[in-house]
Amino acid sequence: MTDGAGGGVSRGRAARAARAGGDATGDVSGAAGAGGGAGNRARRHGRAGRDLRAATLVGLGLAAVVLSTLFLVRPAFVALVVLVMVVAVWELATALGTRAVAVPIVPVVLGSVLMLVGAYLGGGSPLMVGLGLTVAAVCVWRLGDPAPGYLRDVTAGIFTSVYVPFLAGFAILMARPDDGDWRVLALLAVVVASDTGGYVAGVMFGRHPMAPSVSPKKSWEGFCGSVILSTAVAVAVAVFAFDAPWWTGIVLGAVGVIGATVGDLGESLIKRDIGIKDMSSLLPGHGGLMDRLDSLLPSAPLIWLVLEYVVTA
Repeated sequence: MTDGAGGGVSRGRAARAARAGGDATGDVSGAAGAGGGAGNRARRHGRAGRDLRAATLVGLGLAAVVLSTLFLVRPAFVALVVLVMVVAVWELATALGTRAVAVPIVPVVLGSVLMLVGAYLGGGSPLMVGLGLTVAAVCVWRLGDPAPGYLRDVTAGIFTSVYVPFLAGFAILMARPDDGDWRVLALLAVVVASDTGGYVAGVMFGRHPMAPSVSPKKSWEGFCGSVILSTAVAVAVAVFAFDAPWWTGIVLGAVGVIGATVGDLGESLIKRDIGIKDMSSLLPGHGGLMDRLDSLLPSAPLIWLVLEYVVTA
């Protein structure tokens, strides 16, 4: 009897130990599975914290639409720019609205259409006149609401009108000449090269923050990458697309980096002030349209000036 009881106790202890071992194995397997899932997500999203696969597919789709309209049907490209800027105005106005800033959206949207279409049909003068009319319309439109917040809302409306459609109007001015498709392509190529060079160099070598209080991930090493790749692309564009001296490409690349960097930091400052990460979630892997336009918009007038008075002069 005693031996039987002792054997039963021993077998019970062994069974409990086996179950405990199985539970531990299950926990380790579950942890490994969770770790593997996290690793897969990390690889898919990259260091930037975005879905790189979705971002790549959306980026390629946008590039295909923009380039096909630009080189095949120029008026369709202008219509596309108008549509994109109207959505961008809505995004910025909505973001500002989270801080109780009411952008007079109707005059800003109508003014956007007026500025962009006028720039394509008539050049720089209609663009400037359109901006002036938009500013006046914003001031008058806001009179219909209560006085408190008038200056705040009007200032936001004027800022939105200048920041989005007016700056985009310089891309439309580039599209007007016979070689306008190549001029717009130069804008896109130089800015994309700046963003790409900055991203790659920042991820690989970034150690010294450029503006930690505004954009903690932006580094001086990334800026150097922007300068190198943007300048290389700009020199190639100047020489092969416009048959211009190589040094004009250096000027083109320099202003492209300046515009792209100022635009990136400027929008980061706006979003940090508002308290948001992205302007919207319209584009998977990218955020909103304004999150993709931040480098292009300030670069457009600078690159237009260099193309007009240096590269093609």
